[in-house]
Amino acid sequence: MQTNCAIELRNIRKTFGSIVANDEINLQINRGEILCLLGENGSGKTTLMNMLSGIYQPDSGEIFKDGEQVAIRSPKDAYALGIGMIHQHYHLVDVFTAAQNIILGLENEKMDLGAVNDKVKEICERYGFNVDPKKKIYDMSVSQKQTIEIVKVLYRGSEILILDEPTAVLTPQETEKLFAVLRNMKKDNKAIVLITHKLAEVLAVSDKVAILRKGKYIGTVETKDATAQSLTDMMVGRAVTLNIDRPIYDNVFDKMIIEGLTVVDNEGITKLDNVSFTAKTGEILGVAGIAGSGQRELLESLTGLYPIKSGSIKFIDGPTQIELVGKTPMQIRQIGVGMGFVPEDRLGMGLVGSMGMTGNMMLRSWKNGKSIFFNKKTPEGLAKKVWQDLEVVTPSTDFPVRRMSGGNIQKVLVGREIASRPPVLLTAYAVRGLDINTSYAIYNLLTEQKMHGSAVIYVGEELDVLLQLCDRILVLCGGKVSGIVDARTTTKEQIGLLMTSVGGSEGGAE
Repeated sequence: MQTNCAIELRNIRKTFGSIVANDEINLQINRGEILCLLGENGSGKTTLMNMLSGIYQPDSGEIFKDGEQVAIRSPKDAYALGIGMIHQHYHLVDVFTAAQNIILGLENEKMDLGAVNDKVKEICERYGFNVDPKKKIYDMSVSQKQTIEIVKVLYRGSEILILDEPTAVLTPQETEKLFAVLRNMKKDNKAIVLITHKLAEVLAVSDKVAILRKGKYIGTVETKDATAQSLTDMMVGRAVTLNIDRPIYDNVFDKMIIEGLTVVDNEGITKLDNVSFTAKTGEILGVAGIAGSGQRELLESLTGLYPIKSGSIKFIDGPTQIELVGKTPMQIRQIGVGMGFVPEDRLGMGLVGSMGMTGNMMLRSWKNGKSIFFNKKTPEGLAKKVWQDLEVVTPSTDFPVRRMSGGNIQKVLVGREIASRPPVLLTAYAVRGLDINTSYAIYNLLTEQKMHGSAVIYVGEELDVLLQLCDRILVLCGGKVSGIVDARTTTKEQIGLLMTSVGGSEGGAE
């Protein structure tokens, strides 16, 4: 199909204080193409697209739509120009139907839900979506909610669609369905931009790849001429080794034994149902599952943060078995059970946003102080080491972490927890939002923890990584264990099926 330019960005610059997010960016987005936007954390990808969607305005530079200069001062302006962005976090009202959410906020929209339902069905049939317009949002899966967000922008007449990390919470099967829809939209001459860190998906679905590095535009390449290695080298600016080493630890034994773990939330909904497994020294146990399958509740239960209805969590310390159920996080720490925890909620649970790196490192050691005066020397040294080793983009170790990009916040949190070398390390989406270079650095650090004899539990999203990094993989579906498999012998498709099979198969027993 003959492509034509839908959007052209010329010399776009955006700063936040002393931080230059976008530095004289020039980029072209064509109709009938899928363009992937790649770059390390803090390279300015989302900031650039947020200017197209009207959330930010550029400090300088020009935006052209169909060859005419335009001003995008708000999301309303973006919609009027046919630009729609689907963000990582969905903006839906749970008690409304799909159709009600799709027309929410539209001016002069007649509340004829019958006509709305018909138009939604027409859009779905045209592009290959599977949506019931009358279904309530609270009854939908994560992938269905994402579909509603995409249909919402199409309903508003969007011709240029921007998707920010769209496959982060999808199974392999759901990802393939999404890609099929995107290809149908491409055939309909839509211009599509994907922000993603998953190189395998970039190579599978895109026509072109645009690279940003430290706020600068590096170039656009044809996907057919690219490889994962070449794209990574362009992103980082040097050759990077894309290899996950999975050595075998010689002295494996049980470190935590979990039996019949059942947890219920405040509304009486069972989040974990009779979950049993073991975590072993010198092993990385992966946890796979569709978002909301109980991953967060599992890790918070193990650390004493989530109330437990029934079951047992035993920590093995030599010949002693220590029962952790009923103990608070402080009590668990006081009895000498060492656990590192990288929670899903970075700022809400993991870090104090108003503090810098040094202050957040000190949170790990303040109980060790012998007076009201804190020793900042050790935490400051650790902060500088994490800053350098993980290449955290920040002006100083005292710069408030809440003002960093999401990926850099994650680096601070992961670096702090790994540095303490705990006997048990629990990680929830340790590389979420991280660029490929830093992700591989984290994988290697987790493997180092394993080879030091730690029991590592890794909740992850990318099945390819789980299969390469982990020794075993526990699959959750609807709060139940669907299976526990050997990562060296299972396949991505088998795990994908377990992720959608409540209760799983008998073959999942250890």
